[in-house]
Amino acid sequence: MSNSGTKPQGCTNFKLRQLARRVSQLYDAEVAKAGLKTTQYSLLSHVLRLGPIRPGDLAEAMTLDASTLTRNLKPMIDAGWLELSAGDDGRSRSVSITPAGRDKRAEAQRHWKAAQESLHQLLGIDTVRTLHALVDMSLERLAPLNTGDDHE
Repeated sequence: MSNSGTKPQGCTNFKLRQLARRVSQLYDAEVAKAGLKTTQYSLLSHVLRLGPIRPGDLAEAMTLDASTLTRNLKPMIDAGWLELSAGDDGRSRSVSITPAGRDKRAEAQRHWKAAQESLHQLLGIDTVRTLHALVDMSLERLAPLNTGDDHE
């Protein structure tokens, strides 16, 4: 890549955001073919895996604040893909996926997989493996800096 004695050029934050935007565009375009945004696909996937789940626990699992989760849940509930019902103690609520939501998630998953394969082809599998390793290592090293403010 580059000489280890040479300082990196440019703003790391900008470069990472630029990469994230490009990758997101690829996934967004593919998942949109199922009529979803990638954030909606992620929400359906989390509820499928974790649900029924309290909204607060779901927000924590997705590293979202409560207001963002509420805003994201509303159209999913309106579409009939998720439902909000009474929780265990009568005061709490519970989010679960509906049969229509399972179907929509399965449809979107096929498009997500196509985006994943496309990215692997465009970057090359070795680059993707290296990228994953670098991201994982960087997240681990930056974990002590986490203030709980990372939101999608």
